[in-house]
Amino acid sequence: MKVRAYAASEAGSRLEPFEYELGELGDNQVDIKVDHCGICHSDLSMLNNDWGMTEYPFVPGHEVVGRIARIGDRVAHLAAGDPVGLGWHSGYCMSCEQCLHGDHNLCANAEGTIVGRHGGFADTVRADANAVFQLPDGLDMANAGPLLCGGITVFNPLVQFGISPTAHIGVLGIGGLGHLALKFARAWGCHVTALTSPGKMDQARQLGAHEVLNSRDPDSIAGAAGRFDLLLSTVNVTQDWDSLVATLRPRGRLHVLGAVLEPLELSVFPLLMAQRAVSGSPVGAPSTIVSMLEFAARHDIAPVAEHFSMNQVNEAMERLHSGQAHYRLILDRD
Repeated sequence: MKVRAYAASEAGSRLEPFEYELGELGDNQVDIKVDHCGICHSDLSMLNNDWGMTEYPFVPGHEVVGRIARIGDRVAHLAAGDPVGLGWHSGYCMSCEQCLHGDHNLCANAEGTIVGRHGGFADTVRADANAVFQLPDGLDMANAGPLLCGGITVFNPLVQFGISPTAHIGVLGIGGLGHLALKFARAWGCHVTALTSPGKMDQARQLGAHEVLNSRDPDSIAGAAGRFDLLLSTVNVTQDWDSLVATLRPRGRLHVLGAVLEPLELSVFPLLMAQRAVSGSPVGAPSTIVSMLEFAARHDIAPVAEHFSMNQVNEAMERLHSGQAHYRLILDRD
């Protein structure tokens, strides 16, 4: 089967039309006819080989929404025509300790949708059926793509740490991840504070923040000392981490979701004395993704997104690169 896609031939290059053969469908695999594909900052990082693991030609796209085109002989829970989504992982080993405990997102042998294989900037994408999720009724297919990566990334800590609906949550950075974090945390029932630049304060309130702090004002951050049970950092640049740790309550947690490449510099004493924690997490397990999709449908949670035709992929990637995306970008099939 021939797939038509958009691929980069080298780091940082334009995405050009590209065709490849899929080969024989595996017994536990499915082919998805792509209708929409979100553009995540991870696609840009992989395009530029920022993480040193990109293989070229490279087809980005791991926030895939479409319908099942073909199923393998052993796939029983999906059928041709089903509306589905595919996120960062396209398969798991299903035999390691992490998979057997339901922590598939921690599987050391999990297959990335755009790592060593071709992703969803294409008319078709293939994946293991255990990494493909039927979309619930009431979820808008056109805007569901970013939930499969950005949405589950910010939703997973709420489940993983058993966050109470009475908790106080801070969200640092109101961008592609942060704006979804505000929506999920507000719907979860929490008191939500956005830490963002002055230009985004009004937007943060509209997105669900009960309170807003100027993240660029040290005095404003200092005034939030001891406030948060959970502070989600969605930025990918170095911060004054000690000042952020100081905003945590006893046993509070600073949870890093943005891919900061530099080491975190932290003083240990504030962690010890208040039993605070610093942690991070990748996306979520299949069961958590299912819960996230159902929660999003129930509470009408969707990303704020701009749409481009698939043949406008380079314009969309440049908009992301320039920092002008508001807040997510989605490619629609031509």
